[in-house]
Amino acid sequence: MNTFIENQNWRYATKKFDASKKIAAEDITILKEAIRLSSSSYGLQPYRVIIVENPELRAQLQPAAWGQSQIKDASHIIIFANEINFGEEGIDNYFKNVSETRNATLDNMKGYIEFLKKTITALTPDERNNWSAKQTYLALGNLLNAAADLKIDLTPMEGFVPEQVNEILGLNQLGLNATLIATLGYRHEEDATQHLKKVRKSNEELFITL
Repeated sequence: MNTFIENQNWRYATKKFDASKKIAAEDITILKEAIRLSSSSYGLQPYRVIIVENPELRAQLQPAAWGQSQIKDASHIIIFANEINFGEEGIDNYFKNVSETRNATLDNMKGYIEFLKKTITALTPDERNNWSAKQTYLALGNLLNAAADLKIDLTPMEGFVPEQVNEILGLNQLGLNATLIATLGYRHEEDATQHLKKVRKSNEELFITL
């Protein structure tokens, strides 16, 4: 079987982490790079990624995440936060990076820059924030696959109160809003969920070929 498919069958949303096991620094570096290289709309990456290592902050976050034990027991916590009202400044910063990375002049990209600014700023604030929040899910997908490849367990979470997480981490002052939490580490041998068969739709039920 293809190793990618093997990894997808191996992974599951871990319910109980072994708090005594920590992810090696070199593996964290790989996971961060997987997030950094993730695809996003127009390549703009309108979000930031917060890695919470401070145990006091993690203790504060646990109630905001409905008391879930993974917040405390996982080796690492990664929080994806979309940029609020991403607009012209973010686009300008992106194309400055493009110019420096590719040794290209901004004049040659002027038409595309104006197109993006017109397209994104035409969105209402709610539409824009919904769009930027969706980009964090693409990054999470890359992280899920990279973690499975390294045999690192990961639990993606939407079960938390964003307003509380924002306040605890000071995200409001940074113009950010928490959209997703990923807890990473190694499954505890007592986590019975790891022995359950994976439940998914059949090919016939899931796919439509036209």
